[in-house]
Amino acid sequence: MQHHNSVFHSVLKQVPWHRFDQLVDEHGADKHVRTLTTKSQLIALMYAQLSGAQSLREIEAGLQSHATRLYHLGSDEVSRSTLADANAQRPWQVFSGLFAHLVGQLTRGLKRKTGEAVHLIDSSSLRLSALSKDWARFSAGVCGAKMHIVYDPDAVCPIYAAVTPANINDITAAKDMPIEAGATYVFDLGYYDYSWWAKLHAADCRIVTRLKSNTKLHVVHKNAVAAGSNILSDRIGHLPQRMARNRQNPFQDPVREIRVRIDTGRILRILTNDLDLPATDIADLYKRRWQIELFFRWVKQTLKIKQFIGRSENAVRIQIAVALIAFLLLRLAHTAQRAVHSLLTFTRLVRVNLMHRRPINRLLLPPPPIIKDQRQLSLSLC
Repeated sequence: MQHHNSVFHSVLKQVPWHRFDQLVDEHGADKHVRTLTTKSQLIALMYAQLSGAQSLREIEAGLQSHATRLYHLGSDEVSRSTLADANAQRPWQVFSGLFAHLVGQLTRGLKRKTGEAVHLIDSSSLRLSALSKDWARFSAGVCGAKMHIVYDPDAVCPIYAAVTPANINDITAAKDMPIEAGATYVFDLGYYDYSWWAKLHAADCRIVTRLKSNTKLHVVHKNAVAAGSNILSDRIGHLPQRMARNRQNPFQDPVREIRVRIDTGRILRILTNDLDLPATDIADLYKRRWQIELFFRWVKQTLKIKQFIGRSENAVRIQIAVALIAFLLLRLAHTAQRAVHSLLTFTRLVRVNLMHRRPINRLLLPPPPIIKDQRQLSLSLC
């Protein structure tokens, strides 16, 4: 009989296991480990993400029901108590390091000229139970975390991720993000900080964001706008000289304000440090910010990131990292086949066929017929 690996095996083939083993050794993740290795932990958590398992008990039962196929995955059955301990104690940096390596693998073939990269920055809140109050308490009776993402709309994937308690401001997390010189950064009002803008400007980055309604612009020049367009005005000027507590604004260079009327009739004040690009192009860049909102919606609706199987900070960080790893592996597996064009449809087919032995490029086709060997002995007992 012709052998086929399971769909789960085909997805896991996208993991650079040599790099994962290096990360395990670098962080000593398997030191003094007797039963559940870090590799088996990753496979168990990946099974939860791709199958939709919502609890440790469900992960344990699901893997136990497919025990005969775990050998080909390089894994074994897991105990829910052992998995809970591993999530609480294993260094989350192993999984974030694997995520960073996969990002490089996905974006390696994306050829762009210097300065053409567009990075969208935003965060999404994740509700946690009261059991996480020791590190993620937001207010009385409310606990949560934030997932901070830098998203590349051309590569259609996140390129940076960080997790903080929900009470950490977006701009505080942004200041720890790496800056790619010459790239375009698009973000909303949560990142309103003149000092950080000046840092991006000094790195020759293009900034596209919004101005608050009470921020005054000292206009020095007005550009002409086309009559009847959604661009209402295009002005060049300077931001306020002083900030809070009478501190001097470090962003002294000229900026540009473009007032745009969107489809709902609302008027936006878009700010940029690019004084030459056409106003419509600046408005289109800001409009691309919607793609990171779609990414957050996709991840929350498709993967397991709204309900957590651990309450410690380490366990939450690991589960978020594995969810992002699952997204990247699905992107890589989806690219490796041609039968299913939609990533969402492909993900749903992977879920329902996860432990079935089928090629990932035949998920829409019926299983191949069993070929009977005529040389095989046939016994007629009836």
